[in-house]
Amino acid sequence: MIVHCNYEETSALRSGARSFLGVDVGGTGRVLAPTEDRVAVESLLPALTGDFSVATLEELRAAKRGVEAIVAHLREEMNVAVTVTHPADEQAVAAYFDYAHALSVSHRFREVEQEMEALIEVVTGEDPTEEHVAAFHFPD
Repeated sequence: MIVHCNYEETSALRSGARSFLGVDVGGTGRVLAPTEDRVAVESLLPALTGDFSVATLEELRAAKRGVEAIVAHLREEMNVAVTVTHPADEQAVAAYFDYAHALSVSHRFREVEQEMEALIEVVTGEDPTEEHVAAFHFPD
């Protein structure tokens, strides 16, 4: 399955991932980030080049976790930018657009996840099991 992601969305996610991991500030990372979120974002960063191609629901969920962690981080950054400056400040507006682009991708991931779950249910006649989540392959 392909999760489409345009240039602005990819750029926002890449920037958010680097910020989340602390890559742009000396590599120290976010101290309070849950380990699972950090691992998900680290795994996702190399794939932030355009559309996402996922073969299994398990792959999609792992990428979705990274995207959701980035969205939460970008929302925090937007809130800080707005409160430190003002809503119309260039930094605040840029932070809003990064957050909004990433949020759109997150929504798309949830939609594709629901489609994949529904397809597994139609084909197998049952709710997706852990085995289905890992082994049921979806073509692009």
